[in-house]
Amino acid sequence: MTDISMLERKLQRERAARQQAEALLEAKAQELQARNKELRRSNEELERFAYAASHDLRAPLRTIAGFSDLIRRKEMDGMSASGREYLDLIREAISQMDRLIDDLLEFSRANRVKMAFSAVDLNAVVADARDALRALVQQHHAVIRVEPLPAVAGHAGLLTRLFQNLISNACKFSQPDQPPEVRIEAAEDAGRVRIDVRDNGIGIAPQYQDEIFQMFARLHSPDEYPGTGIGLALCARIVERHGGAMDVVSAEGAGATFRVWLPSAESGPETVSGRA
Repeated sequence: MTDISMLERKLQRERAARQQAEALLEAKAQELQARNKELRRSNEELERFAYAASHDLRAPLRTIAGFSDLIRRKEMDGMSASGREYLDLIREAISQMDRLIDDLLEFSRANRVKMAFSAVDLNAVVADARDALRALVQQHHAVIRVEPLPAVAGHAGLLTRLFQNLISNACKFSQPDQPPEVRIEAAEDAGRVRIDVRDNGIGIAPQYQDEIFQMFARLHSPDEYPGTGIGLALCARIVERHGGAMDVVSAEGAGATFRVWLPSAESGPETVSGRA
């Protein structure tokens, strides 16, 4: 009887522990469901904001630009030097706001695009990105070297935007005394592809290397280096939507290497998660 009683007490303890674990699991599941609901709500708000930015914000911007051009045409001959300078500042602010709206729309679009994965030739993607940036590359006398790249599983349009942003950043954040140099290479490892985009620019101090992937993160004033602070956040979002990962290895004044992990064409997107 003693052995039976001990066995019954053991079973009761195990049953209680199992019920406790199930209750905890249920609570965690409900918490996760609530967080997913909140995330969906936040994404919907972002989409609504992007829509407003596209339509409502551009209307007054066009009005300001129109009156600015009108003043320039009709009043330029009698305008003082300071007046001309003020008009130039207005035009510059209009252009910066227009770029910010475009970048917000790109970020929203990256969240909404349907991810129909297919085999994507990275060589073609980088070539398209370079073509889109031809004027910027020529302006900065940039040198871009691309090693043979493998195919990945992904969305060609979003990946083109990813490399556009990385090459553009390398051009904009270059050293003042030397032209930008960008080297793009990749290696396959265990069902995924790691792409390194290395530049010889101003670099990023270690304490800021996570911050730069956040929305509106800027380490320099717009007067020093142009931009809206959305480009790298968009890159991180594109990589995340591919089930991949992204980080940067850099030191201040010593260039930067942006490392991107994407699923290989053979493996599909589900095999990549987290940073290596």
